[in-house]
Amino acid sequence: MTRTVLVTGPGGAGRTTVAAATALAAARRQQRTLFLTLESGVPEAVLGTPLSGEPVAPAPGLTAARVDTAEHFRREFLGFQERAAAAFDLLGATPLDEDELIELPGAEIFALLHALRAAHEAGSWDLVVVDLPPADRAVRLLALPEQARRGLRRLLPAERQAARALRPVLAQLAGVPMPAQKVYETAARWENELAAVQAVIEAPGTTVRLVVEPGPAGAADLRATRAGLALFGHRLDAVVANRLLPVGSADPFLAGLSGRQQVALKALREEFAGVPVHEVPHLGRDPQGQEELAGLLDGVPDEDPGESAAADTADTAGTVEDRLATDGLLVWRLPLPGATRDALGLVRRGDELIVTVGPFRRIRTLPSVLRRCTVSGAGLRDGALHVRFTPDPDLWPRDR
Repeated sequence: MTRTVLVTGPGGAGRTTVAAATALAAARRQQRTLFLTLESGVPEAVLGTPLSGEPVAPAPGLTAARVDTAEHFRREFLGFQERAAAAFDLLGATPLDEDELIELPGAEIFALLHALRAAHEAGSWDLVVVDLPPADRAVRLLALPEQARRGLRRLLPAERQAARALRPVLAQLAGVPMPAQKVYETAARWENELAAVQAVIEAPGTTVRLVVEPGPAGAADLRATRAGLALFGHRLDAVVANRLLPVGSADPFLAGLSGRQQVALKALREEFAGVPVHEVPHLGRDPQGQEELAGLLDGVPDEDPGESAAADTADTAGTVEDRLATDGLLVWRLPLPGATRDALGLVRRGDELIVTVGPFRRIRTLPSVLRRCTVSGAGLRDGALHVRFTPDPDLWPRDR
């Protein structure tokens, strides 16, 4: 099975360098490794090889590529335009030529997700290391497949295709394919693509690695990032404390900086209790050459989720505790390490629960047993949200 390590962190923390070092270290452990990035400049500098949309091999066992977002956007748009040609004809629209296309904001997200799915479909790698955007954007990127699929189901539910048997007749009368048919065909294609990407993101072998530079600033952002990752069910395999200065310097200025880093490092270990925190030294400059790059992670073990991954995956979905006999309640426990009460929101809507954590929001479908209950309260305790449900007498079986 192909493992995936998704590397992110606050902007400027060195996540791209650490991601490249992670990929190089894995290749040197005889793992067939693919490194994917959106960045230019830093990856080439540390790997010593120019990167493009075509994969290159900067080291034995390591393949690297910079995702070509512009090419992906052009290919997808032109393909959609071709499939929707009949609809455009009905509307009297003039199709765009390839040289008229300008990449839209956000296109890099879809290109990176497509590259990740394609890498898994190829089945050529033991490990795929993905250099994600900064943490706040990364959480939203990883949430996109699930949220987009939900949107498609709401806008184009399958039951609305019940009349599709009539479309060929209508198409013959009109002389052109009916637009509705093309819309549903396109939606089905997008659904399949998004489902495949979501399966990769949620696979037991996929984990997130958070790169941070310990310091007094950004603690709240790190907490929000951790809560956001937990909200969408992503598992942290490690935190990399990057660019640590040596302790015990005779220079008062450096000693002061190092002291503050150590205080922040201690707080980081307390905040991420249960998650391995690895220390990476500051070289005084960016790594130069593959030897220095590989040396960054000397002594850092390979964080393979192993046999615990399946249990972790089940836990991220939440567990229902039956307390009917003692308290007349059912409790849905949702892991949310890093969440704080003041940044937490909860709304019940039909058979769904809308959970908001800071800037992130996820709509969760209630387990079937809880759909016949009403929400009677909620509390945040021990890194988890406990939502209390009381059986609705009008819906609950009488023989309970």
